[in-house]
Amino acid sequence: MAAAAAGAGAGAGTAQEKQFPPALLSFFIYNPRFGPREGEEENKILFYYPNEVEKNEKIRNVGLCEAIVQFTRTFSPSKPAKSLHTQKNRQFFNEPEDNFWMVMVVRNPIIEKQSKDGKPIVEYQEEELLDKVYSSVLQQCYSMYKLFNGTFLRAMEDGGVKLLKERLEKFFHRYLQTLHLQSCDLLDIFGGISFFPLDKMTYLKIQSFINRMEESLSVVKYTAFLYNDQLIWSGLEQDDMRILYKYLTTSLFPRHIEPELAGRDSPIRTEMPGNLQHYGRFLTGPLNLNDPEAKCRFPRIFVNTDDTYEALHLIVYKAMSAAVCFMIDASIQPTLDFCRRLDSIVGPQLTVLASDICEQFNINKRISGSEKEPQFKFIYFNHMNLAEKSTIHMRKTPSLSLTSVHPDLMKILGDINSDFARVDEDEEIIVKAMSDYWVVGKKSDQRELYVILNQKNANLIEVNEEVKKLCATQFNNIFFLD
Repeated sequence: MAAAAAGAGAGAGTAQEKQFPPALLSFFIYNPRFGPREGEEENKILFYYPNEVEKNEKIRNVGLCEAIVQFTRTFSPSKPAKSLHTQKNRQFFNEPEDNFWMVMVVRNPIIEKQSKDGKPIVEYQEEELLDKVYSSVLQQCYSMYKLFNGTFLRAMEDGGVKLLKERLEKFFHRYLQTLHLQSCDLLDIFGGISFFPLDKMTYLKIQSFINRMEESLSVVKYTAFLYNDQLIWSGLEQDDMRILYKYLTTSLFPRHIEPELAGRDSPIRTEMPGNLQHYGRFLTGPLNLNDPEAKCRFPRIFVNTDDTYEALHLIVYKAMSAAVCFMIDASIQPTLDFCRRLDSIVGPQLTVLASDICEQFNINKRISGSEKEPQFKFIYFNHMNLAEKSTIHMRKTPSLSLTSVHPDLMKILGDINSDFARVDEDEEIIVKAMSDYWVVGKKSDQRELYVILNQKNANLIEVNEEVKKLCATQFNNIFFLD
């Protein structure tokens, strides 16, 4: 066990101070093999943001990154540079495929102060950014590109450098606008999945529903079921589901937020057989099934890219708080008739199932009782099944990370995580922050738990006891080493 003191909560800036969060300065993708000779350097660059940058500066920046990577290879051939720290910014490097390099340059946070003669003095906060957080964001950029476009190599095989450049431009032009670097934290390192807690009977009902749907709609290859933006069931491989989950919860679902059952905007269909009303609707695909001209276009996704390399259509269908994703082979083009049939089969059953889950969830909530605000907040992550749970985050979207604790405490959590990454053994770290908070990190058997306790007068032994109590109540079926 390690114990330390850390300076958290050193107070916000004074009235004369202005604070500026980290910002994306540039983002580029290059392949050194594409322009090996002098005068051909521009051919290396496959994508560059911002595009307005003068050509020679692009070549110079790419050349510098190439030199850094080559230089660090002499010390560590298998693990070249991951990041470069300078006073004003930090550069992150990622080689997701052989010789394809992605680079993200982030400006360090700034504090601007007024000097005595009224001139602004700019101070760069060089130690504020956590390498692991932003390296994970860069890896996510590639994973999200690959989900919708397949690998860089496949684009090269399909249409050469020209097609690859077109795909990169089309995807990253929009995706980079959704990167809000000031909102990135420990959860971006984990890239976990929040699972919905269910009793056995309701889980079996969902399993039965999925089996019936896959039998009725024989073209379906994979299914995923979510409730309240939390995963219940998935037929996909973990890594594919992890990035699809991120897309659904941070991009697709927020665009289609609707009122709950009172739903004025939810179309209640009275034309169903037996006058069974339902709330089902497509989140991808046709907007109006009664329109004969409705377009049945679904996003194409790529899964198992290391193995069978499958291209699929992603059909997302929602009723109230329940959403089901059907994935069918991309060679099959869904027609309007198919969509109507899916709607008539899935809609009524999913509506009933969503009501059952809601009812069961409310019963469980009543049994567990409405406890008073606990004195601790925690983040839990399991590396084996990617399960993630946070009571620190009230809301986490790409543009907003609404946490109930001070950013300095979030940074301590990130620092503890970096310490855990350096060793394979299980360990525990306890930190006393300057703001009277205790921060505890436990790593045990592929699981990590981070706890923030607001106990001003507690000592090390009492804090340890509190964390044991938390493990007993919140994680009673999970083994943590004492």
